[in-house]
Amino acid sequence: MSRSWERMVERNTKQLNKRRKKEGKQALSVSGARVEVFKGRSYIVPILLLLVAALFVVISGPWSNTYEYSETLFWVTVGCYLLLALVYFLRRPYLSISRDTLETRRFTGYKRLKPLEIRKIVQQPGYIVIETVKGGNWVFSKWMNRFPVEAMGERLQEYAKTHRIEWEHRTGK
Repeated sequence: MSRSWERMVERNTKQLNKRRKKEGKQALSVSGARVEVFKGRSYIVPILLLLVAALFVVISGPWSNTYEYSETLFWVTVGCYLLLALVYFLRRPYLSISRDTLETRRFTGYKRLKPLEIRKIVQQPGYIVIETVKGGNWVFSKWMNRFPVEAMGERLQEYAKTHRIEWEHRTGK
């Protein structure tokens, strides 16, 4: 089927399923494509932020008698660093693989790649590197962000085969 036909079928299925739901009937089919999301856990940046907050406390020494600055502002600053560390810890990095896109979140926002924008996908022990045609490579690490690299590799290999993207599997040194 052509892509426009698939979109039309998907849109009509959504409308029909909404109508059936209002009538109390079961949906005809599940709309939407299969999307797999692989989540990691960021712990390096939160640890660094905690260390910076601790460094502020140790160097400034707000408990000493010679501390000349606003104690309230100091503790608000330290609290903001701790809050930022918590936000980075709870905001999990991910790789979302759908039928025709890869999506992740970077510091500058959500990034999406289509198959034509991918030059090669390389799987190494502990790493997955997606080499892009334009821009920087996407690197997913088992050690830095606790990604399930083996499961991601299997799914990305299937994605590469489907879209005729070069796939490389490197073994240990």
